[in-house]
Amino acid sequence: MASSKAITMGIIVGNRGFFPGHLAKSGREEIIAAFKLAGITPIVLSPDESRYGAVETYDEAQRCAELFKCHAGEIVGIVVTLPNFGEERGIVDAIRLAELHVPILVQATPDKTSKMEIADRRDSFCGKMSLCNNLMQYKAAYSLTKMHTQDPASEQFQKDLAWFSAVCVLFVG
Repeated sequence: MASSKAITMGIIVGNRGFFPGHLAKSGREEIIAAFKLAGITPIVLSPDESRYGAVETYDEAQRCAELFKCHAGEIVGIVVTLPNFGEERGIVDAIRLAELHVPILVQATPDKTSKMEIADRRDSFCGKMSLCNNLMQYKAAYSLTKMHTQDPASEQFQKDLAWFSAVCVLFVG
């Protein structure tokens, strides 16, 4: 499913501190793998730059924005991934401070019914609604995946990435 033209996108991995951190760590790895499968170059914070390579605090939002600004000429879109509920304010701050004005796609990873205890609870479903509400308040246009929650390793997410890539290429001309 690799695209014919190599493109670069920013990734913001959302995290909320009282949700299990291992979900942010594995979620970052899963979204990067999905990008590589799609032939998209990811620009994302490393675990050395923020906790799990995710954005939660204002300081992490600033670091993410600076990283995106360094690659402003390359980034054609931003994908926000919510491997857990995510801290919507940090995510919106990263987007706002980066000042890229590129398309945004919001993805949330589903809970597994066999893993609903506190050690593995994501609650990304609700986090996506909260984040989108904040994006609307800041007048940031965004797109959604076909399904409200979607596994980054799924075939449907690859289809959504292909669609979003086309949107980004058309948007930036």
